[in-house]
Amino acid sequence: MPGMIALVETLAADRVPLFSITNFSAEFWPRFRAAAPVFERFRGIVVSGVERITKPDPSIYALALARFGPDAEHAVFIDDRADNVDAAIAAGLRGHVFVDAATTRRFLHHQGLL
Repeated sequence: MPGMIALVETLAADRVPLFSITNFSAEFWPRFRAAAPVFERFRGIVVSGVERITKPDPSIYALALARFGPDAEHAVFIDDRADNVDAAIAAGLRGHVFVDAATTRRFLHHQGLL
């Protein structure tokens, strides 16, 4: 998504802990990750194909929170699909639907992350 890598880089430079949940296949994830160095900025990544759980299944958010450690109310979930964000909000996370980088940057600023 245009502008998302720059946002990730800004958050990483500001030492905001970054984690990811991706609906990616276990088979293709290693090659994709190697080709996208931005994923090195994330402290942890839940890959649905590895876990055999996909967004928006509530258990994938619970797994990520348990694995990575933040309390749900301190976590922010950003995705380009409203159903995934709605499920994250239902799991107790703060959520935002990514429409464009400028809107997401404003959201992150209001969350005290930028």
